[in-house]
Amino acid sequence: MKLQHYLGGLEGLGRINFEKRVFVQPWEKRIFGIHVAMMALSQHLETAKVTPTKFKSVWTWANLRKLAEGMNPFDYFKYRYYEKWLGGISSFFIESGYVSTIELDAKTEIFLEKSNTSLPHNSKPEIDAQVIEYLRVGDSPKCNADIKPKFSVGDIVTIKNPLPTEHCKLPGYLRNKKGVVDVVYEGVYNYPLQTGDGVGDPMPIYSIKFDSHEIWGNLTEPKTWIYADIYEAYIENPI
Repeated sequence: MKLQHYLGGLEGLGRINFEKRVFVQPWEKRIFGIHVAMMALSQHLETAKVTPTKFKSVWTWANLRKLAEGMNPFDYFKYRYYEKWLGGISSFFIESGYVSTIELDAKTEIFLEKSNTSLPHNSKPEIDAQVIEYLRVGDSPKCNADIKPKFSVGDIVTIKNPLPTEHCKLPGYLRNKKGVVDVVYEGVYNYPLQTGDGVGDPMPIYSIKFDSHEIWGNLTEPKTWIYADIYEAYIENPI
């Protein structure tokens, strides 16, 4: 389990940045655009499979998060939001064979030495149309699988404490905590990759209500509640 998943409720973490701008530096917009284009052209989409492009891989939010979280936790805290994206995307292209480390380093040196170097531009109407359509309709994780939820509204449940993995969808501060099922979301949902701790295949998702004292003791105000959406694989009946 990554250290960055255990930060909820911790004190003394230093100054909090309340930056509200979506993009602080101009280059961040390009990183966001690259990520969106990769999702729009991901080969798990039927429409993307017939789009004339050299990108023949599957790329989702899950892939981005897994690779970004793969860095050393202290580096994770050091870098800006889109710097983590850049690290995850770069690692993916290298590992997938689209570019070598040597080629990437050489290109980086060129732009570092001459910041006014023109960026590559090769617009293709078919690809542009696919990206725009993806931005319009999105990609829902909801599935048609006929899977009945194991828990009902009002059930008292315990959150599991799964073994450490490369990527996890469970906040660390909820592990081993008891809560009450507040909402059973309609249908089942698929996570785009196997996390190694039970999430990946289609399953129900629940909104679980926690007494804040169950999580953080007397550090919180009385009668305050925490709500978290949690995959069924992370939930069990209390012992």
